[in-house]
Amino acid sequence: MSEVLNIALIQTELAWEHPERNRVDLLKKIDSIADPVDIIVLPEMFTSGFTMNPSHVAETMQGDTVSWLKSVAANKQAAITGSMVIKEDDHYYNRMVFVHPNGTIDHYDKRHTFTFAGEDKVYTPGTKKIIVDYKGWQVCPLICYDLRFPVWARNTEAYDVLIYVANWPASRMVAWDTLLKARAIENMSYCVGVNRVGKDDNNHDYSGHSAVYDVLGNRIDNIPFDIEAVEIVSLKKEHIQRNRSKFNFLADQDQFSIR
Repeated sequence: MSEVLNIALIQTELAWEHPERNRVDLLKKIDSIADPVDIIVLPEMFTSGFTMNPSHVAETMQGDTVSWLKSVAANKQAAITGSMVIKEDDHYYNRMVFVHPNGTIDHYDKRHTFTFAGEDKVYTPGTKKIIVDYKGWQVCPLICYDLRFPVWARNTEAYDVLIYVANWPASRMVAWDTLLKARAIENMSYCVGVNRVGKDDNNHDYSGHSAVYDVLGNRIDNIPFDIEAVEIVSLKKEHIQRNRSKFNFLADQDQFSIR
């Protein structure tokens, strides 16, 4: 068990529907990380941007990008996670893959497809929330629009860290900032949000605002807005344990299930 979890957040521009170029650009940023890290977090649809043309960029779990992720994880001896377009059984998924240093893969398919952009018309929603066990930390991976649905993120598993990856537009940044903080407070967990920057081919602007909040809702990173950035933030198990012991709010949750 690691008492400290060092997470590298990569806030970056994305080349539109160009997986190879994005892999090259991301590798430069990953290689710039000199200090040891435990998890590297990339944005949503990091190979393509938030495209509604899945057939242009879709890969399989045996494809080039998953192989690349395995190579990066092994070389850096760190887990790496982000979402990409995956085709499986004639369905397209916005899938967040979590690749362990030994090559083991956990994955989560985005449950809340973004109807405002038509994501529900071309991507199949996921049905299962997952918790990743990594170095003694319980990690809950979620994707972008999931952030607006607190019941789905509800901490019934006593997880330690929520990770959201996103292509969240600048026009709705107040919601992103507010909800990341709220998810941390209500779930008494660290909450990590990694968003892209730049402009996509649909003329949407992205201003980053990647952030890390502790279990009390305090922001603990120094990531700049609007520009590409790589930052390492340290999460401490003792912080979670001390505050959950003092403020045992999770024990008072209402009991219900999600269908």
